[in-house]
Amino acid sequence: MADRRPRVGVLFGGESPEHEVSLRSAKNVIEAIDRERYEVVLIGIDRRGRWHLADESRFLRHASDPRRIRLPDAPVRLAVTPGRRPRIVPVVPDGPEDPGRREGPGEGRPEPAGLPELDVVFPVLHGPFGEDGTVQGLLRLAHLPFVGPGILGSAVCMDKDVAKRLLRDAGIPVAPFITVLSRREPPSWDEAVAALDAPIFVKPANMGSSVGVSKVDTDSDYRRALDEAFSFDTKVLLERTIRGREIEISVLGNEAPEASIPGEIAPTHAFYSYEAKYLDHDGADLLIPADLDAETTARARDIAVRAFRALCCEGMARVDLFLAAEACGPLPAGSLVVNEINTLPGFTRISMYPKLWAASGVSYPELVDRLIRLAIERAERDERLASAIDLQGDGETGDGEAGSG
Repeated sequence: MADRRPRVGVLFGGESPEHEVSLRSAKNVIEAIDRERYEVVLIGIDRRGRWHLADESRFLRHASDPRRIRLPDAPVRLAVTPGRRPRIVPVVPDGPEDPGRREGPGEGRPEPAGLPELDVVFPVLHGPFGEDGTVQGLLRLAHLPFVGPGILGSAVCMDKDVAKRLLRDAGIPVAPFITVLSRREPPSWDEAVAALDAPIFVKPANMGSSVGVSKVDTDSDYRRALDEAFSFDTKVLLERTIRGREIEISVLGNEAPEASIPGEIAPTHAFYSYEAKYLDHDGADLLIPADLDAETTARARDIAVRAFRALCCEGMARVDLFLAAEACGPLPAGSLVVNEINTLPGFTRISMYPKLWAASGVSYPELVDRLIRLAIERAERDERLASAIDLQGDGETGDGEAGSG
């Protein structure tokens, strides 16, 4: 790699309901990568989970329309080959019905296409199969450095139930909640209100961008909200409403994470829904910096870094907080309560993660560069770990390589 620019594979799309958000984020990340420092390879994942080599000149259709944006049909399908020298290679499509199939010369088979070796992957994927540890596990097996938290941090942050339990154990305030494990035996509306008060948020445990989230204050709305949430996940959270302000902080780093200045979301909808985030240009006001006093700002940044560490994050995450306007159970007014941590936050035009860093003095291109460098540094650190035991006591491991102790 010393004689060329590092090659970055940008991975985008995916099978989750946040597919379109990923496409919009990827467009901005790709535009922000410094081409004098990095080569870029685009890899799109369609809704069926198939990986495609994308042509940068036409890798999106209807790119300016958030309701119609999509991947074009692509002629080259890809597969990952794990190992110490990983490759992402072209593969033969499944059959003639495959829309990406193309004929090679004289054999009725797809013409092979070479793909250069990647040095690091930037997953711009949101939701299940993207930021829940699945693609991170695949890339780890392939020994490919990747941007963002690792397998564990991604998995626990994606699962709101597990994340809240870990944060609570670390002494970090979270909103009171109930976990519902079966759509056949949820708490009654009266039981939920007795525990959490009304209105109540109903959320799929493993989903982002407010997909499947409802705010309810009647029994009939509660039943409909449970049906919707369970259509996206097998586990659902009921969560107490925190009346107050929505504060967001961007965190960047590995062993020594840094927090940006805080920003504030002021939704014009009942809450910061998917529509408010991505479809309605007037769905919320983004206030950067948030109008907070110095003491509250310092507390918010400290809690963000503590939460980042408690949930085993590395690389990047956006920490979403509530600043409580009134007492909430044992939490007094003025408390900062962690709502959730997003490990692959949006990079769209309105996304807070890059905006907060820009306001903190880190430009979009510089942010992308730092994220790539953090990914490579972590991979180099992890590759130094011993992967075999010295069984002979002579400094040689079982595979013939020198042990690292």
